[in-house]
Amino acid sequence: MTFDLRIQPDVAELALRVRAFIDTEIIPREGELESADHGLSPEFRRELQEAARAAGVFAPTVPVALGGHGLDHRAMGPVLEECGRSLLGPVAMNCSAPDEGNMALLELIATPEQREHYLEPLCSGTIRSSFSMTEPAPGAGSDPRLLATEATRRGDDWLINGRKWFITGADGADFSIVMARTEGGATMFLVDGDNPGMRVEKRLPTMDKAFSGGHCIVEFTNCHVTEPSILGELDKGFEYAQLRLGPARLTHCMRWLGAARRVHELATAYAIQRRMFDDRLADLGMAQQMLADNEIDIAASRQLIWNAAGALDAGLSARTETSICKTFVAEAVFRIADRSMQLCGGSGTLTDHPIARILIESRAFRIYDGPSEVHRMSIAKGAVRRSSRGELPGDWQ
Repeated sequence: MTFDLRIQPDVAELALRVRAFIDTEIIPREGELESADHGLSPEFRRELQEAARAAGVFAPTVPVALGGHGLDHRAMGPVLEECGRSLLGPVAMNCSAPDEGNMALLELIATPEQREHYLEPLCSGTIRSSFSMTEPAPGAGSDPRLLATEATRRGDDWLINGRKWFITGADGADFSIVMARTEGGATMFLVDGDNPGMRVEKRLPTMDKAFSGGHCIVEFTNCHVTEPSILGELDKGFEYAQLRLGPARLTHCMRWLGAARRVHELATAYAIQRRMFDDRLADLGMAQQMLADNEIDIAASRQLIWNAAGALDAGLSARTETSICKTFVAEAVFRIADRSMQLCGGSGTLTDHPIARILIESRAFRIYDGPSEVHRMSIAKGAVRRSSRGELPGDWQ
């Protein structure tokens, strides 16, 4: 399969406006993230989103009918890459995890009533959400078959019981999409944040701090929900999870590539002006190798993103493409940030320096949305299946 690699003029223009917005409105406010305990305050989040609305860059992934730009996956690439140049950018533009993935899933399978109550305010940025799937051992993590949280029918209603953790954005979320085991498989439920049966036990002290609401442990104790709270069809939760997770992994890659580009730009500028051993750092062979390897990782990441985006836009499941992309980009971003820190020497290690903050924040990306090792297992199994069937690579058929 081949894809048109040209960026449409309107998308390029939007990407440039996003870059200008991030540079002038968002990067100057990054210091406020350093003073945050974990995540952005609701007031700070609203201020950033109002600035994005004023700049005309709010909600790039949201359908036009719901007030967004309605970009397809290929168009999202350059726009979210520019957005990701600041850790605050995705929050400001209302395209951060987990809200962005939840909006996409709700758009696909929500009922009209669910769209009005959950999707529309989520798209407008007036509420936040979480996605409650991951559980502490021995529950579901990389292996969803271990799902331990249960939903039991009581007449026309349901009771959810279980424990989740690393639930991004749970503290202060207005609702959560909750995955629970049901008699015929797994089902997704929409649970309002004020439901007394759902309790945020605590925020986990993770190394990253840019996500609104942190990463939390959430308890479900006889959490009562009604039949209209079922998202999609009963027992199809695992199927819907795949609809959400593949595209969400890809948008993560887009945003983190933008962060990697920024630290590379900072390191390159430093290498040009820093003189040592009677020459510029940028003219020394070992520094040149780091700069070149950064360029290679950025170019390769962008092409893998574009390939996976094209497959999704063509209506394919793109599970292999998004797994390959997520594995490579997550590792490449960390390599780029690590090299950039090395090039900048001691100044790059300062915790208020963008390189240090992005290096710290990006490390977890190799774990969430599927650790690299699990994606490699899936990729390898797919290769074995195709070889066993005697299939040629898809692009050559």
